[in-house]
Amino acid sequence: MSFIPTEHQHRRLNPLTGQWILVCPHRMLRPWSGQQESPQKNDLPEFDPSNPLCPGVTRPNGVKNPSYESTFVFTNDFPALLENIPAPPESDDPLFQAAAARGTCRVMCFHPKSNLTLPLMSPAEIGVVINEWINQFNELSAKYTWVQIFENKGSAMGCSNPHPHCQIWACSFLPSEPSIKNDNLKKYFQKYKKPLLHDYAEKEVLRKERVVIDNPDWLVVVPYWAAWPFETMIISRNNNKRINDLTEQQKKNLALVIKQLTTKYDNLFKCSFPYSMGFHGAPTGSMLNDDDSHWTLHAIYYPPLLRSATVRKFMVGFELLCQAQRDLTAEQAAHRLRELDGEKHYLKE
Repeated sequence: MSFIPTEHQHRRLNPLTGQWILVCPHRMLRPWSGQQESPQKNDLPEFDPSNPLCPGVTRPNGVKNPSYESTFVFTNDFPALLENIPAPPESDDPLFQAAAARGTCRVMCFHPKSNLTLPLMSPAEIGVVINEWINQFNELSAKYTWVQIFENKGSAMGCSNPHPHCQIWACSFLPSEPSIKNDNLKKYFQKYKKPLLHDYAEKEVLRKERVVIDNPDWLVVVPYWAAWPFETMIISRNNNKRINDLTEQQKKNLALVIKQLTTKYDNLFKCSFPYSMGFHGAPTGSMLNDDDSHWTLHAIYYPPLLRSATVRKFMVGFELLCQAQRDLTAEQAAHRLRELDGEKHYLKE
């Protein structure tokens, strides 16, 4: 019997984390009678006076939002990280270790209208969002070791407010996932004298199997090692290290790619497609002057939907206890996304 990747289970290595992914494409044939989500819809009003993220609305802490007309950033009213707190005492016991964790958490509204998600915004409006990401990054990266820009879109990914927004958490420490990536990127660079993701992007362009979008500055792929069904990665083709390295043209092309990718997502199952996304680049703060030759700026999208707007992938059981497992292959997912229209949103047909 010959191995057929779309029929036979196999494992794939994620070189960024050193972890293996179990791929079981034959599981797409199984019937589903489990939980189904309510499709996320785009039927929100432009303005909701009860929504604490809307312009001019008073938030639960008594602070009134300005009547903003573009982006709006404020310190999270219920932050996970605070700046001025004491450090835990040192421990001699290796089983009970704690360390200081300081930082700040910000909320950034993309647009004053509650019914305008990124795929429904224009590239120029997304460009304004990118510029504000860079403004926030410039300020926070001078002090903090890690600045995480991320968006949770949709209730299926834990978003508690439908107004288009993201969060920015700045940490005094290098978190686990970026730390693991930093180590593996460095090992690859030391061995092959090339940045891992720069090398990977070049090889994906040649293979074309997993490419979703390709423009002069950015490559969008379903990674060979993707764990989530329609997971994608946006990779800098200019080997940028951090989001504030971008030229004006690179920012314009990034806005275009974000618009196209999120439009494809919405068009896949004709719904407001949920996901968690975030940027990873070279560390900052106390690590700003470290050698960052091994880093390449990239963004990761983790969407949960698997079969339809109502059937999602659950990371439970074997995934929690052993290792990540996916059903359809990365190549199958990339083909479906690649064939979708990235210019015209289904709501505007």
